[in-house]
Amino acid sequence: MVWLIMWPIISAIIGTFWIEGADGSHRLSIESYAFFFTDQYSLDNLYITLWTTVVTAVLLLAICLPIAIYLRFAKGALPAYVQGLAIFPMFVPSIILAYAFIRTIGPNGTVDIMLNAVGLPKIRSPYLTPWGPVIGLVWDHIPLTVLILLSGLGSVSTQSVDAARDVGAGRLEVFWYILLPRIGNSILVALSFAVLGIFSAFTLPYVLGPAAPEMMGPFMQRTFRDVGDPLAATTQAVIAFGFCIVFGIFYVRSVAKNRGGAR
Repeated sequence: MVWLIMWPIISAIIGTFWIEGADGSHRLSIESYAFFFTDQYSLDNLYITLWTTVVTAVLLLAICLPIAIYLRFAKGALPAYVQGLAIFPMFVPSIILAYAFIRTIGPNGTVDIMLNAVGLPKIRSPYLTPWGPVIGLVWDHIPLTVLILLSGLGSVSTQSVDAARDVGAGRLEVFWYILLPRIGNSILVALSFAVLGIFSAFTLPYVLGPAAPEMMGPFMQRTFRDVGDPLAATTQAVIAFGFCIVFGIFYVRSVAKNRGGAR
């Protein structure tokens, strides 16, 4: 872990502060960070990454929480089909998912063809707009989010829900007073995983998103490969890591809290 994860992170941080000059000498400097936080294009890319992360995380919670609650308490054959559909995106590679979205909701895609067949105008496609990566990332993260929430709901007994309903509690009261207090850590863990994956996403933002502003993943790759500026790319990576580590700490604290409560 130290060699594969910690050392590259420490090396990257040191490399952005201890800069090598043209003559081979090294000096301590924060000019790469000063450039990033004074460059409007870099700030726009950071802002669109944060916006995409927040919007996607909120949509994921709004979509996956009702699905997980339904799967936990529903009976019969239908929940099995719903679970199969919710888990299905896990087996679809991101590049194929992006291609499917382009063919479906892109310009002259399946939706446009169907609307044109019935005499309706074309839709304004989210493809190559900030909403393109949001749609793809929500679809891509549904399986893991549903599974984590479903695991948390496993600690809620059916008897406790039935007892609340027997005393007159409605669906909202059951959710607020019975379910939510027991799955709070699971929600935090699910959001932490989702945020870490969304913030570092590359394929879906690169294929479905606009050329400018762009998310940090494509921005880092283009800065390193096309611009040929490894110092700027490393600085962007360190800044992205700084945001991700906050949610990593949330995840570690949730795990530690769960283990402490289990003892």
